[in-house]
Amino acid sequence: GGSPGGVPELFSCPVCQKSFGFQRMLNRHLKCHSDVKRHLCPYCGKGFNDTFDLKRHVRTHTGVRPYKCSLCEKAFTQRCSLESHLKKIHGVAQRYAYKERRAKLYVCEECGGTADSQDAHLAHLRQRHPHSPLLAKLARKAA
Repeated sequence: GGSPGGVPELFSCPVCQKSFGFQRMLNRHLKCHSDVKRHLCPYCGKGFNDTFDLKRHVRTHTGVRPYKCSLCEKAFTQRCSLESHLKKIHGVAQRYAYKERRAKLYVCEECGGTADSQDAHLAHLRQRHPHSPLLAKLARKAA
């Protein structure tokens, strides 16, 4: 059941007809039509269905830009924004093998500091932000 010309099958939203290349992307999109917004922004109260979307939004309030360009002074709130900047401005394309995991960056949402392991991230929070609600949340998760 492939489609002509080798174009991948598209998964269409029954609400707005927007199409996605993967079922998981459609599933994520469908949440935007739900009235139940479980994750609220602590700064402005805007609601989100997804913790990823909330985190991205909160950075517009905090100014946290953890993804720094190694070739110029620019910094970005999301890895994909840095990657598109590198390609468009510096002509550098990031290449990842199929299903290769990119190195995870642990970002301090308090100050924008970064760590490359959860242990280092927790140590940073304990030392620099001992009263952060994030610390309690992460400590529970790590236990």
